[in-house]
Amino acid sequence: MIHHGEVGTSNGHMKLLDLLDEAVPGVGTYEDFNTIDWVREKSKDRDRHREITSKSKLSTWALLQSVSDAFSGWLLMLLVGLSSGALAGLIDITAHWMTDLKEGVCLSGFWFNHEHCCWTSNETTFQERDRCPEWKSWAELMVGTPEGASAYIINYLLYVCWALLFSLLAVFLVRAFAPYACGSGIPEIKTILSGFIIRGYLGKWTLLIKTITLVLAVSSGLSLGKEGPMVHVSCCCANILCHLFTKYRKNEAKRREVLSAAAAVGVSVAFGAPIGGVLFSLEEVSYYFPLKTLWRSFFAALVGAFTLRSINPFGNSRLVLFYVEFHAPWHLLELVPFVMLGIFGGLWGALFIRTNIAWCRRRKTTRLGRFPVVEVLLVTLATAVLAFPNEYTRMSGSELISELFNDCSLLDSSKLCDYAERDPAINGSESGNELPDRPAGSGLYTALWQLVLALIFKVVITIFTFGIKVPSGLFIPSMAVGAIAGRLLGVGMEQLAYYHPEWSMLKGWCTPGADCITPGLYAMVGATACLGGVTRMTVSLVVIMFELTGGLEYIVPLMAATMTSKWVADALGREGIYEAHIRLNGYPFLEAKEEYAHQTLAMDVMRPRRSDPALAVLTQDDMTVGQVEELVAATEYSGYPVVVSHDSLRLVGFVLRRDLLIFIENARKHQEGVVSASLVLFGDHPPPQPANGPPPVKLRSILDLCPFTVTDHTPMEIVVDIFRKMGLRQSLVTHNGRLLGIITKKDILKHMAQMANRDPDSILFN
Repeated sequence: MIHHGEVGTSNGHMKLLDLLDEAVPGVGTYEDFNTIDWVREKSKDRDRHREITSKSKLSTWALLQSVSDAFSGWLLMLLVGLSSGALAGLIDITAHWMTDLKEGVCLSGFWFNHEHCCWTSNETTFQERDRCPEWKSWAELMVGTPEGASAYIINYLLYVCWALLFSLLAVFLVRAFAPYACGSGIPEIKTILSGFIIRGYLGKWTLLIKTITLVLAVSSGLSLGKEGPMVHVSCCCANILCHLFTKYRKNEAKRREVLSAAAAVGVSVAFGAPIGGVLFSLEEVSYYFPLKTLWRSFFAALVGAFTLRSINPFGNSRLVLFYVEFHAPWHLLELVPFVMLGIFGGLWGALFIRTNIAWCRRRKTTRLGRFPVVEVLLVTLATAVLAFPNEYTRMSGSELISELFNDCSLLDSSKLCDYAERDPAINGSESGNELPDRPAGSGLYTALWQLVLALIFKVVITIFTFGIKVPSGLFIPSMAVGAIAGRLLGVGMEQLAYYHPEWSMLKGWCTPGADCITPGLYAMVGATACLGGVTRMTVSLVVIMFELTGGLEYIVPLMAATMTSKWVADALGREGIYEAHIRLNGYPFLEAKEEYAHQTLAMDVMRPRRSDPALAVLTQDDMTVGQVEELVAATEYSGYPVVVSHDSLRLVGFVLRRDLLIFIENARKHQEGVVSASLVLFGDHPPPQPANGPPPVKLRSILDLCPFTVTDHTPMEIVVDIFRKMGLRQSLVTHNGRLLGIITKKDILKHMAQMANRDPDSILFN
């Protein structure tokens, strides 16, 4: 049960919250590393909206202002979509060019990447479309020959040098100009959307440095992606654009609605998946997601995707990152290997989260954390040295996934499509562009061994890469691990179907000479399963994957693998990677998915405990300015309950420390005669003042007259639920109407950590 402080206003009816006095700058704002008061922010916005609506009936000018106020949200979404789409296109084009720069340069124009360089050439053949005279490797430029030991060593050395240069530049820029630009950004975005304030995390410098260093980090060949950081980049754009509109600049809750939509835009432009982006924001990132925000997210994601399509960064007139065109339908029995891939994805997800968190904790608590530049250079050196000899680790993550998703056609020159000629004894004819199942050739066997080594390399190196001090996303590396495992299983199934068509499980649907197994589909399902195992996404992941690949008819295999990977990963650990990093960093985040299973009451969690000093309270009408300042100086609480008197402890309201200090300081400066002996009045009907005394300071306007209260016997699971759903900072605890104590969000998080046998002091901020 929630009881409200029963204090009436002068005109007799209940007033939710006094309008803040705008004349005092700073009142109603929050300090860094504090939680916003959602209830107060929403109430403030309702009052503002009511005022605009009532004025709009009085004059045409006020009506126009009302219309522009209503339209400002859509205009802001348009700007967020345009800016995010433009930045995503720029990042894609630059990263592609710089990735190819590690291997060579285009003589017809150094700004062309390898693919675009050979497009303009008249001498390329379809089989060798990546070879043309205009593109020269570094060895060709230096020793004049592309083959041989000396050429290989020069290419190897320059590949490693470029990688080290890019990563050194990235880590230096992050360290020097924007420390918040490192990492994925999604754990912090989730925390900010839950109402926490991290000043500078979504600022101009962070946006600029994150955009530049993201390109450098991806180009260096490290095992990371740009998709997670794109969410951070979009949210930075949204936060900066919010300052153009008073409605969003002055209200933290309204700003968070815009940031939720920006998170959707980030995924939309990273993958070319607008609907998946909206679902990602709803399922994975957002804390408060009203229907209005859903519509605006949809609109902003659409604008972002349209902008990206106009820029056409992939040069193929397609929005999607990996377009697939599978010709063979899947069969019901194939759900067994798909579920196996789901199990693999869940196991990989659980293994990755445990090992990565253990390594990141070690980085935080040992001397290793003091040398971020050295760590980045060592990880880059290890990645470049081990990646270069294997063509599947040398190529960029998205290129590798594209190769693995590929369905072999007659003209494919990839080693993964190097099949031997079929045994003439097995009947069947090749029709159109479809290839029947055939025995693996020598090139395919080589590719499979390289893929096994690539899988081991990716699994190990990603654990040490995620969390280093450069922008690092997790979507592409996780998908690469799954795509490799899926392709290996797919080729295995294909060979099984070729050599043993008489097996009872294959007999019904795999006729000899037919094209019945698609290895690329297995790669797609594996990629989905591994990404699901790491992030614990479900609906949004399936939608992102079919938008990403255009493979609409493969929703059922994707769903089966995603659900299996989630069940397996959840059985081994309840947290996804983002929740685990939130907990590691000690952010005050109440996870909506986490169940509160303990039978404790509000009195077990509230402060003060039996051994603690008495609760610090302010009285309604009999404290002086000096006494209030002494109390505030002697304590570090972010707010104080106001009671009728110390004897009765009947609750009047709650006042924030920041508002209190700002208002008193303002009164001392601007109100004549205010001294330390002046009375501080919170009441509506103050007692009569002595004629010759100093003037009182009236603080009624900053008093929250309806602080949330619970009784001391309220079960904690209900209290936790109220905190989650209402976004509370604190709740007061009463017994028979008397104030007993206070429960803050931090108290709940500490209590939950204690009950789970974790260190309660890991919750860092107020």
